[in-house]
Amino acid sequence: MRLRFWIGLAAVVVVGAGAVVGSILAYQHDEGEFHNRQKEEAVRAARQAQSVGALSLGELAAAAAFIRADGNVSKHEFEVVGNALVDEDVLHAAAFVDVVHASERAQYEREHGFPIVERGPAGELVKAGRRPIYYPLTYSASHDDMLTQKALGFDVGTDPSRSPYLQRAADDGHPTATGVIPLLVGGTGINVYRAIYRDGAPTATVAERRRALIGFAAGSFLLQELASAAVTTLPTDVTAQLQVGDHTVVGPQGVLEDPARAQIKIADRTWLLVIHDPSRPDVGVPILFGAAGLAMAAVLGSLIYVWSREERMRKLQREADEDLLSGLRTRRRFEEEVRGAMARSRRDGTTGALLMLDLDHFKAVNDSHGHPAGDRLIEEVAGVLRKRTREGDVLGRLGGDEFAVALPSCRPDEAGVVAEAIVGAVREHRPADEDVGQVTVSVGVAMFGVDPLMSYATLVSEADTAMYAAKDAGGDGFRVFHPEALRIHSGT
Repeated sequence: MRLRFWIGLAAVVVVGAGAVVGSILAYQHDEGEFHNRQKEEAVRAARQAQSVGALSLGELAAAAAFIRADGNVSKHEFEVVGNALVDEDVLHAAAFVDVVHASERAQYEREHGFPIVERGPAGELVKAGRRPIYYPLTYSASHDDMLTQKALGFDVGTDPSRSPYLQRAADDGHPTATGVIPLLVGGTGINVYRAIYRDGAPTATVAERRRALIGFAAGSFLLQELASAAVTTLPTDVTAQLQVGDHTVVGPQGVLEDPARAQIKIADRTWLLVIHDPSRPDVGVPILFGAAGLAMAAVLGSLIYVWSREERMRKLQREADEDLLSGLRTRRRFEEEVRGAMARSRRDGTTGALLMLDLDHFKAVNDSHGHPAGDRLIEEVAGVLRKRTREGDVLGRLGGDEFAVALPSCRPDEAGVVAEAIVGAVREHRPADEDVGQVTVSVGVAMFGVDPLMSYATLVSEADTAMYAAKDAGGDGFRVFHPEALRIHSGT
């Protein structure tokens, strides 16, 4: 009896000790997976912000090229270009900074109807003193027209927080970002300057670039919007900071517990994204079951722990890959699959198509019938897209009422047929909520595989451009972007 007791006790101790050791090992394994996942979240979020910033900088470069080719851009021409720039997710304002010599100052002020000014000791705008060269802000576009008008004529070259970067951009010919400064159009952020040189002038040396300089294309990034572009890919309970050096410029102050870090590069300046995911493994339950020494409790606790851990990982994977409302790919997953399709097209010498879709007047549905009706409409449109695409096509919901469809191994004429079929199918669809009425969609089509050097950001930009052309034409249709013709062609 006593022997059996000690044998049983020894067995309980052995099983209990095994449960404790197993729980500790499982916790360490989960800790490693947690840190890897947190690092992947930080890198993914940083890439998202950087890709959005790069897209805006690419648009800024295109604007600079347009101004350079034109040579003497008018106010109307800049409004067309500038308003297109500030429609991007992150670019808060765009401007053209002129180069005016002292001898040209009076003529400049007469032609533009405002004086060249600088900031006084209290930050107020005062008449500019005599300088050999002025850098007045000549045209500007933002979401706040009143602030835009107040900034016109400001001599950027007199502002110590801006002028060194302006000169650097002029001398090296590359986009140059300022430090964190108060923006002329409101808010706190950074300015990015891109020098514009006289078309055809030599620019091989610093001296040649200074002689050829005719102005700057400038863009303003709000820090809060830059941070928002990053955190859109993160779970809602993750804490994020945007840091410059050792200073936190966006997000909660202080040091986050056991965070992950990733760099964001905008122009020539590097930021640091720091995140903390609170969903780290809990050590309490495994240790409690192990210390109890009860064989069945320890085994049961281990099984439950393993099952819940695997279920949690599967749930996280589903949330990362699948949009909860529509069941389509999330923005991140869609981008990964399209990048893979582009790589296969380059390898196989085939072409594919990207379709960007935006529902016409969707805001009116939410405003008139409520968000539940809007959500049901999103689900119904997702179902329409599934019926009108092939099994190998990639469908994604990029946010709000914006969808995207990737067509691998697809010729341009086939892409047009699919786009036309989708437009017709959405038009013919009758929403379950009869009060909503007819729904239409604007579709933009861009091809990949034609240019082996095309980037994902360029592909999205071209498809977006075509989509907005379709929307500007009244919606309920599609447009195809033809890069070789540098214009938008309509589809029927």
